[in-house]
Amino acid sequence: MLNNKEYLNKIFQSNKPLIIYKTIGGFDVYTDFNERIVLNSKNFKSFLNIKCNKLNSKIKELNCYVGFFGYKLLCKNIDIKLPKQQTSNFYPGLVYKPQTLIKIRKNITIKSLLKNFRKKIPPQKKDYHFHEKKFNLNLNESQYSNLFEYFSKKIKLGETYQIKICQTYSNKSHIDAVNFFWKLMSINESPESFLMRDKDYSIISCSPETLITKKKNTIITKPIAGTLNRTKKMTTKYAMSYFKKNEKESKEHNMIVDMERNDLSRICKSGSVKISKLKSVEKYRDLYHYVTEIKGTLKEKTSNHDIISAMMPAGSVIGCPKINTLKLLNSRERLNRNIYTGSFGYINANGDMRFNIIIRALLNFKKRTEISAASGVVIDSKAKKEYKENYIKAKSLLDLFKI
Repeated sequence: MLNNKEYLNKIFQSNKPLIIYKTIGGFDVYTDFNERIVLNSKNFKSFLNIKCNKLNSKIKELNCYVGFFGYKLLCKNIDIKLPKQQTSNFYPGLVYKPQTLIKIRKNITIKSLLKNFRKKIPPQKKDYHFHEKKFNLNLNESQYSNLFEYFSKKIKLGETYQIKICQTYSNKSHIDAVNFFWKLMSINESPESFLMRDKDYSIISCSPETLITKKKNTIITKPIAGTLNRTKKMTTKYAMSYFKKNEKESKEHNMIVDMERNDLSRICKSGSVKISKLKSVEKYRDLYHYVTEIKGTLKEKTSNHDIISAMMPAGSVIGCPKINTLKLLNSRERLNRNIYTGSFGYINANGDMRFNIIIRALLNFKKRTEISAASGVVIDSKAKKEYKENYIKAKSLLDLFKI
């Protein structure tokens, strides 16, 4: 019989659908899914409020749904319209009900609802993998600058105060998702990293941003607003000094924090929303981020749908004020964002949940890969700098295609 490590490697080498999620001290691998639900605007609310309440697995850690909500689904959920856009027709959202959980820590442990789970390993995959090293960009620098100028005028007119223009890199590719994921973790492991692999697609992300952590009636959000290109000699202390002294970065951060506090206040008890950790610096391979943590106590009878509707799409990756900025963005963007600025995570039977913001993410679908990035445009932003920042944010994923 295969030991736990051998069994896990067999799964990785197969085409078996699985999800890998970064957690404290290691990774959780979910597999043996007995439900796969394609979410849309018609079933989204009932899934959140009814389906999740009917979970009854005997193993606590498996009493959950794991998956993602796409950007378009989240917009429609709060009645934000989108124009006709260029699209690959990827799923609006997908969630899975796992029957097996493999915990990768110092040791590998397995919990499963199936007695014969070790026998449910498909044969080793024989897919031919390929990828182009070169990427096409939906907005070149000139096109980006034109859009930047349009939104800058809207900022001066007071229609928005900050807006995040999305750029998407794409190429022809059919990747080994697990191999790519572990390569990414070796160079840029982030708190909200994850992989989703099914027979017709894969998603890989090194997202740094936690949008929702809910335990009982306590909810926490952790907005990121502020990015600094990191060099080898740069220190965290230097980055903190830079963010504090940089008026643009400070204004942008304060604006996003106020907006996230407002979103939380819609679903939390009056006076309970507090900043629990103000303006810290987090270090990543290519950059530093400016981060604040906000905590609140939920109102009684707040539903899963109430929470998702208040918090998603996340303001920190859209702009401010959120609703008006969403409308402005959607009126000008010609390419469907798919997963980008959507959300990935899980909901437990007891209502506890954890969701990130899908950024620093790669979607491989129909033998194409797309990687999106966006930076915040405010009144004193410069087009050239923001264009470059988008590349820095996408770089760790783009670099995977060079290894």
